[in-house]
Amino acid sequence: MLNKIEAVSERLNQIILGKQEQVELAIICLLAKGHLLIEDLPGMGKTTLAHGLSRVFGLDFQRIQFTSDLLPADITGTSIYDKQQQSFVFHKGPIFSQVILADEINRATPKTQSALLEAMEERQVTVEGETRELPLPFFVIATQNPSHQVGTYPLPESQLDRFLIRLSLGYPHPDVEKQLLLGGERRPVANVLDALLQPEQLVEVQQEVSKVNVSETLVNYVLQLVLETRKTPELNHGLSPRAGLALIQAGKASAWLSNREFAIPEDIQKVFVAAVGHRLQPHSQSQLSGEQVAEAVLQSVAVPM
Repeated sequence: MLNKIEAVSERLNQIILGKQEQVELAIICLLAKGHLLIEDLPGMGKTTLAHGLSRVFGLDFQRIQFTSDLLPADITGTSIYDKQQQSFVFHKGPIFSQVILADEINRATPKTQSALLEAMEERQVTVEGETRELPLPFFVIATQNPSHQVGTYPLPESQLDRFLIRLSLGYPHPDVEKQLLLGGERRPVANVLDALLQPEQLVEVQQEVSKVNVSETLVNYVLQLVLETRKTPELNHGLSPRAGLALIQAGKASAWLSNREFAIPEDIQKVFVAAVGHRLQPHSQSQLSGEQVAEAVLQSVAVPM
């Protein structure tokens, strides 16, 4: 199955040019059953990457354009009275898909953003007192513009904590950008990608990832990283136990991609900043970002031999 995932990576790198590291982190996120947050300026390829991921993994896809007037029912669905049946019939919202692209998620109000919380954590939604299961696999891939842009609302910490990985694509290298300009828009190409896996095969890979061995020594390393954030003076608070579990999940996926049955410190180091940077909130007097603090924490904790 590894060769198929490698083919997925190769195909995505043909769409998202010059961003191999970000593509690998996105694949790690999905293999670890996590949700992905892509934050960057408009026009950097966020939506193209989300489309490409859903297509090559063969997953059902729904895009929700988050706007200030979007309501929770627009996401989860609502009951409408049916005259013929003389009863209310529930009409499912777009959340009932295997991949949800929450486009520009931070342009919606906090109330609407919160409609995703139960779905992301428990893979179910409760509407009008009835709980409904979501399809498997289920992923939320959210894009957001930088918070300083007009018309954006900051994501609450409880929601940020539910994203396994946050990444930024950034400007391409000039040589890569020239290829992009010569080749034209990449999104139409992403929209017609052939599926290289079936959903049940992805579930099988996720099960294999979950069986990757994590030694007690590596668990202690993760614990030391988490504890170090709780002692860091630049932060309002340190990482939660959920963040530690997220690190181990992502580390297992990294090890599986390297064709290993066990995770090593390098796997944790590879995913650390992307997995915890968005969970760290520096206090208002700090000049550092969450990612910069994460980098400092990573450098300060001794790596087990």
